[in-house]
Amino acid sequence: MRIPFINGRPTATPEETKASATAGLIAFQTHGAPAWTPRDYAALAREGYAKNAIVYRCVRMIAEAAASAPWLLYEGAAELDDHPLLALLARPNRRQAGRDFRETLFGHLLVSGNAYVEAVVAEPDGFGDAGGAPRELHALRPDRMKVVPGPDGWPVAFEYTVGGRTVRFADPGEGRLSPVLHLAQFHPLNDHYGFAPIEAAAVALDIHNAAGAWNKALLDNAARPSGALVYRTREGGNLSADQYERLKAELETGFSGARNAGRPLLLEGGLDWKALSLTPKDMDFLAAKNGAAREIALAFGVPPMLLGIPGDNTYANYRQANLAFWRQTVLPLCGRLAEALTAWLAPAYGDGLRLWFDADQIEALASEREALWGRVAAADFLTVNEKRAAVGYGPVEDGEGMGR
Repeated sequence: MRIPFINGRPTATPEETKASATAGLIAFQTHGAPAWTPRDYAALAREGYAKNAIVYRCVRMIAEAAASAPWLLYEGAAELDDHPLLALLARPNRRQAGRDFRETLFGHLLVSGNAYVEAVVAEPDGFGDAGGAPRELHALRPDRMKVVPGPDGWPVAFEYTVGGRTVRFADPGEGRLSPVLHLAQFHPLNDHYGFAPIEAAAVALDIHNAAGAWNKALLDNAARPSGALVYRTREGGNLSADQYERLKAELETGFSGARNAGRPLLLEGGLDWKALSLTPKDMDFLAAKNGAAREIALAFGVPPMLLGIPGDNTYANYRQANLAFWRQTVLPLCGRLAEALTAWLAPAYGDGLRLWFDADQIEALASEREALWGRVAAADFLTVNEKRAAVGYGPVEDGEGMGR
């Protein structure tokens, strides 16, 4: 509650406002300037997703699995089969289907730690009313978006910049539909942007990429460690500058590279070849590469067994690993998006609407679901409707009796 004072006496009736007591400190720190993302999204995407097979597979597995979960819409306790909100999520825009759209969102969230959705309405300023319900949804690139904090420290606008042009999405205020939804993973050191899993695995990512580059260089050099040419003469002395450069050029053009593997080396008088080899200790880079791969998978929440990484026996079998992947990684992401879309879009269509995912249609959870049904069916002390409620179904008539 804020009360204006003059000479220590109130001058007007106090107005009740909703604001954080600490938000002013954040605003003072930022001075109302745009807060840019503190990392290079392009570098993370290029060195991680585009160049590292482990990161690529982790992002694809999580995004594809989370996007495949079917959606449900409830009004109170009743499930709705046909609704404009469901139609919007099934075809958010002319370019993408619902599954492709969600896969893009999850991909942005995993690579950047942030994901942005733009809502397009029919009326230019129709946000917030029932008639201004969104007609299209578009996923926006995180690296092109910046958050603009307001006087109270909270975002008052988003600015999207591409091709030298900037579009500003202003927050319309309390009770009205914001044109942009911002999804961000928890970041302990940033008030506005999320923390990407790739950042937590940055060291492991560098190790894994460096090991791959080392292997490539080894193959390029005849798939074996190089040796040393030793120059010996009876009188002593060294090669002249011209002799050294000619010998170096001949070795690079005629004996280096995979296409020259196994080619015999012809040496002139005074030259002797001493082959070099790696010790078992020097070969530890293979173990380091697999360890880095496991660390990357750990940061994303993907069991290494699902990625074929050797040396990991955390789960007894593939089915248990896949079940843990869905329960611990995929379903929390699905629930997070469902809650965010409910809070953002549902008020534009009416009160009491709630989005959620349909876990009963996920094939990976079939064994878990069968075990639940078996336990409930064997509980003779429950009524039919109590059993139906325990497995997520509504009551039926004459369902109060005991039995299976």
